[in-house]
Amino acid sequence: MFALLLYRLLLLILLPFLLLALVIRSKNNPAYRARLTERFGLFPKPFKQGGIIVHAASVGEVIALKSFIEQLLDTYPELPITVTTFTPTGSAQVNKLFGNKVQHGYLPLDVFFASKLFLHRLKPKMMIFMETELWPNLISQCADNKVKLLLVNGRLSAKSLKSYKKLTPLITPCIQRFDHILCQSQENLEHYLQLGAKPQSISNSGNLKFDISLNNDIQAKQTELANLLKPAKQNQRPIWLIASTHEGDEALALASYQKVIAEQADLLLVIVPRHPERFDAVAKLCLAQGLSLARRSENSVVNNEQVWLLDSLGELMAACSHADIITMGGSFSQIGGHNPLEPALFKKPIIVGSDMSNFKEITQQLLESSALIQLNTESHQTSEQSEELSKTLSALLNDKHKQTVLGESAYQVVLTNQGASQRSIEKVQELMQ
Repeated sequence: MFALLLYRLLLLILLPFLLLALVIRSKNNPAYRARLTERFGLFPKPFKQGGIIVHAASVGEVIALKSFIEQLLDTYPELPITVTTFTPTGSAQVNKLFGNKVQHGYLPLDVFFASKLFLHRLKPKMMIFMETELWPNLISQCADNKVKLLLVNGRLSAKSLKSYKKLTPLITPCIQRFDHILCQSQENLEHYLQLGAKPQSISNSGNLKFDISLNNDIQAKQTELANLLKPAKQNQRPIWLIASTHEGDEALALASYQKVIAEQADLLLVIVPRHPERFDAVAKLCLAQGLSLARRSENSVVNNEQVWLLDSLGELMAACSHADIITMGGSFSQIGGHNPLEPALFKKPIIVGSDMSNFKEITQQLLESSALIQLNTESHQTSEQSEELSKTLSALLNDKHKQTVLGESAYQVVLTNQGASQRSIEKVQELMQ
């Protein structure tokens, strides 16, 4: 209790700095300035009360929860389902996937008065968090108000476990407040137990991220992108896509690309930055290297351009369907990588860097099934990484059979591991009785 009181006091002290951080972030992404009242728990009317709240921090989490939320809507048609996010891109994704089927707003900052207003406004029966989302103040208030608490797709890496153990007076009571924790693997379950989770209130449900599928919106986007890529496809240009890039990833991709086009001059590089505020900086980086560039935001057809910058939101999955080889960004530094299952759904060969710690179990399953290529270079030197990446890419471009085998194997891993959404729904039903 003392640790929670100290946490609440600390957040109150830090509140001006948290708001300043949002303002600074809004310089590159003005959406961070919008709907600020929601950050303080002041949800707009008319929001229906007495339903279920699902929190998905950003785009990746929203996409991963898509199947689960759809099943939740089917299971409880009489209840309002509210989906909260913390980022504008996550908000846009919720609106795109679900429209008015769900209520949507930003999760408030985890300060006492904001979370109190939030809960008073919505009066939920249940609140569902995902993966490593632990909000000590909100979770405590939910428990005090008899709101059922469920953590789905629980993920706790060895690195996070080590960090959380330093905060056990705050974190352990927090996770013990959950009515149940559904983990995405046995290893994650054991990490939660080490942190103090109750053995009777934790189980392994598998990973929600395997429960991905195509819908009409994605198929429409596939067609839209295909029209822009028509000249490249007609000329049979091979397409290499690097997905969800962070700072440093683009420089690595461009350095590797410069090496590969010495032999494969018609290769088209598609770059999909993770954060929209970096779109212009990535475009400048490409042009500074003397490469011709097409931007998705300009809606122009890709002819002979060397790089296509996908400076748009919500089109990565559709773009994966058009690539020949896909590399996951965030896996070449200390980011921990991004979800490789979307390209796997399209039977695409996947290359990742040495750091896929955010998707350790998924990566391991893909490697064990010979369904993914992981590079060995752990050095953060672009020259060393680009050397290995360019050689791997060149070899794969020249081996169509290996591309097919990798893609088919990756797809089978996805199919074999689906079902976590249904198991999570069953736990919701059990707790709601």
